[in-house]
Amino acid sequence: MAHTHSHAPSSQDGNAKRLTLAFGVTAAFMIIEVIGGLVSGSLALLADAGHMLTDAAALLFALLAVVFARRPPSHGRTFGWLRLTTLAAFVNAIALVLITILIVWEAIQRFRYPQPVAGVTMMVVAVAGLIANILAFWILHRGSEEKNLNVRAAALHVLGDLLGSVGAIVAALVILWTGWTPIDPILSIVVSCLVLRSAWRLLQESVNELLEGAPATLDIPALKHNLTRSIPEVRDVHHIHVWMVGEKPLMTLHVQVIPPHDHDALLGRIQHFLEHHYAIAHSTIQMEYTPCNGPDCHLNEIASGHAHHHHH
Repeated sequence: MAHTHSHAPSSQDGNAKRLTLAFGVTAAFMIIEVIGGLVSGSLALLADAGHMLTDAAALLFALLAVVFARRPPSHGRTFGWLRLTTLAAFVNAIALVLITILIVWEAIQRFRYPQPVAGVTMMVVAVAGLIANILAFWILHRGSEEKNLNVRAAALHVLGDLLGSVGAIVAALVILWTGWTPIDPILSIVVSCLVLRSAWRLLQESVNELLEGAPATLDIPALKHNLTRSIPEVRDVHHIHVWMVGEKPLMTLHVQVIPPHDHDALLGRIQHFLEHHYAIAHSTIQMEYTPCNGPDCHLNEIASGHAHHHHH
């Protein structure tokens, strides 16, 4: 089974360094925002700190994914530790939903019983938060070496958080100019909705991966069609199972073929097709010369998850 890794060690090191720096900046300013929010009494700052927590967590998971991807698999853990990052993302998503519910609840209470907000403190901290986000975004985007999926996802997180910081600055300006404090809980609810959107997407992705669902981007009927069209010897494709471990898609499939002159060459062509067109570097292919018959032949047309176990 050919294993190919798309990232060179130097690229991995670059990604790790970039993520560590961005995580350090984001986590430090998140703590500053929490303190600033508590001191100034601003809920918008606390909501933005909650959003920053999503960024810090996203950066941390991205960093862990890079670190754990380096660890070789063992006899006990044949996939290594890659699934750990998915589990962490799942826990993070649930924590974020709870934080959001708390902030929205507190905002509703503040509409009923308005609290004083220190506009100047809020303004200073919100501007510092904005600068931190811009810095983190720059760290993630600078450099020319290849950026992996985790780094790109983390950069999107930080970009979303810029909106939260801008929201907190707008609230601070309104409070400083007009003294109208309800703007604070209003904007904290808006920022909370952004956090909830990120958390919900994270929850969906991590649950799908933990349930061994197929990647959302993969169209299995189209894959079957393309494989039979691209390689003339392939007559039928069935028993397809695709699932994700960390960032890596894995696949097992049965392929009915015309008996080839060179078995290994045909196997190599099928593997190359899967890797080149679908980025599936690790595939287990069972080649058969007779048509499939039995109740399991159309299994993957109903369920795209890893529905039964193959013993390799």
